[in-house]
Amino acid sequence: MQTVTAVRADIHAWMSLAAEVEDLFGPLVDDPGFQAALMRNIERGTALCVRAAEGRAGSALAGGLLLSARHPHYEITWLAVEGKSRGQGIGRLLVDSALRAFTSPPCTVDVTTFGPDHPGSGARLFYEELGFESIGQLFAGGSRQVYRLQLPRT
Repeated sequence: MQTVTAVRADIHAWMSLAAEVEDLFGPLVDDPGFQAALMRNIERGTALCVRAAEGRAGSALAGGLLLSARHPHYEITWLAVEGKSRGQGIGRLLVDSALRAFTSPPCTVDVTTFGPDHPGSGARLFYEELGFESIGQLFAGGSRQVYRLQLPRT
């Protein structure tokens, strides 16, 4: 299992992954904003993915991550793991790979995830296990929790 930088041939696979998680994230596949963000990240090399069964470009994805990289502040803007691959360390692998590849400490890495009232609220525990700390809540169609990781870790 390894992370790779996504390429244009992966777009269809990204959309399939996005379709699977729309029940958590809301509409993505038909959202021009999501499509533009995906293309922007692919073009600048900040879209990471784990291809299912170590497949070639364009094969199904086990997970994907988009990162906004503006030193000294970075943001994980999207992270998803397909249902049958959850609990296998793919999310951790994606985050660790993004931190190694794109961040330059000292810096901060933020992520906005689901609040405690959302069915996907288990993501909060995932980020806490990675060392992220809660810095506040947002309310936009349900609560969202904002987490920050300070690098180097103190």
